[in-house]
Amino acid sequence: MPKQLDERLQLFANPDHLAQLTQIQRGLEKESLRIDSDGKLAQTPHPKALGSALTSDYITTDFSEALLEFITPVSTSIEQSLQTLTDIHRFTYQHLQGERLWAASMPCILEGDEQIPVARYGSSNIAAMKTAYRMGLGHRYGRLMQTIAGIHYNFSLPDSLWRAMQELDRDSRSLADYKTDNYFRLIRNFQRYSWLLIYLYGASPAVCKSFLRGRSDHQLEHFDRGSYHLPHATALRMGDLGYQSNAQKNLNICYNAIDTYIATLQQAITNIHPDYAAIGIKAQGEYQQLSAALLQIENEFYSPIRPKRVTQSGETPLGALRERGVEYIEVRCIDVNPYLPLGIDAGQMRFIDCFLLYCLMERSPQCDDADRARIDANLQAIVNRGREPGLMLQTRSDQRSVTEWGSKLLDGIETAAKLLDQANGGHRYREVCQQQRDKLANPELTPSARILADMREQQLPFAKLAMQLSQQHQQHFSEHPLDAETLAEFTDHSAQSLKRQAEIEAADSLGFDEFLAQYYRQYKAL
Repeated sequence: MPKQLDERLQLFANPDHLAQLTQIQRGLEKESLRIDSDGKLAQTPHPKALGSALTSDYITTDFSEALLEFITPVSTSIEQSLQTLTDIHRFTYQHLQGERLWAASMPCILEGDEQIPVARYGSSNIAAMKTAYRMGLGHRYGRLMQTIAGIHYNFSLPDSLWRAMQELDRDSRSLADYKTDNYFRLIRNFQRYSWLLIYLYGASPAVCKSFLRGRSDHQLEHFDRGSYHLPHATALRMGDLGYQSNAQKNLNICYNAIDTYIATLQQAITNIHPDYAAIGIKAQGEYQQLSAALLQIENEFYSPIRPKRVTQSGETPLGALRERGVEYIEVRCIDVNPYLPLGIDAGQMRFIDCFLLYCLMERSPQCDDADRARIDANLQAIVNRGREPGLMLQTRSDQRSVTEWGSKLLDGIETAAKLLDQANGGHRYREVCQQQRDKLANPELTPSARILADMREQQLPFAKLAMQLSQQHQQHFSEHPLDAETLAEFTDHSAQSLKRQAEIEAADSLGFDEFLAQYYRQYKAL
């Protein structure tokens, strides 16, 4: 039986276990659009000097050739993760040749779907699968939506801490099963409370009008001739403009246990959806999508958080979870902060650690349909009206104001901060929690409020403000180029990644149709 919060706090505070909190593992995945000098989406291919988007460990692409994704290796040091991310930015800027990186989550000036090039990864089967999947996303949701950028935060605890918790809980299952169960416990609480992260760090309250050209199915208000906004919005990226889908609204993904999670996703990947069947799989011999199911693959399910496991070659993510359990969790609701050169800083990473540790320690009852409806309603309220004075959110028993509930959550989160300060020394974790209390008391301190205030005071449309910040970040990185040794390491890695891509292409022995059929047979076997 999982213990109460105070019992788990005592466990973590034990001197034998406290030092293990310094071994929390993290990884960052940060997306940025490449843009030209006019602030429009770059039409050039992925720069070859950055290596292979298929095999590079540091730089890949997401939906579009112009949507870069920077990846840091797993590390127990926040400072090291940020240094690696800094070095990746520096290396990239040394090869952009007149282009720059867009500073915000909501996209730059766009000129329609046809001007958003889908990412390409070479001629191998796995490359063809990645491109066909993205073609499917474009047909299903439009390419414009796929240009939204974000930051993913990967988080895991060391096995030594898991074993200590398992002993406290007197749980006799395998360590893998115990970890999996508790990661799902964390996920359920994260879903209940993620509205607080979005309120505190949301940075997408406005959007360039080009993003919605030709659309009338939105509730945004006119800000100026170039921008739409909502006056109290925090993160439009997480709302109906972003990674949402009417078809997916009926998906009832269950996080109460890994078996139900896998079963519900497996059904969505194997059951045909009429709207997508109408698109067709191929047109003139070219794949338009991977399948006609509600989801082509797991990644198409848009969720603020995911349970993850590193896959083996050719293995499906669901198959990896089924065989070996949850290895880490991926937080996906983080906006790129346009005021920060990296889009995120050490303070935010420390707060996310406190938040996730609290979600793990706090009791986490299983969710039913009513819980999921409340979670969705609270999320949308914060996304669209989070800074609205007196905004009320729904709990299981009543309603609470954002300020009252947020303060209560911060009380619990600060207990995790105290532990992390004891483990790491200093007061930085508690200090960042106090900064979040200041944002609760004064919404004008939030990034979303700051963006709208700057647009108003400087009389700049969203795209021009973001362009101005993009130029500042470009100057920052250009003034601090890589040292010769680090530049040589990245250059060598890029060259080796191109060689690995060529080896993968040469090793293919199946036609793509059979390759895809074999891949999907794994889902049916689940």
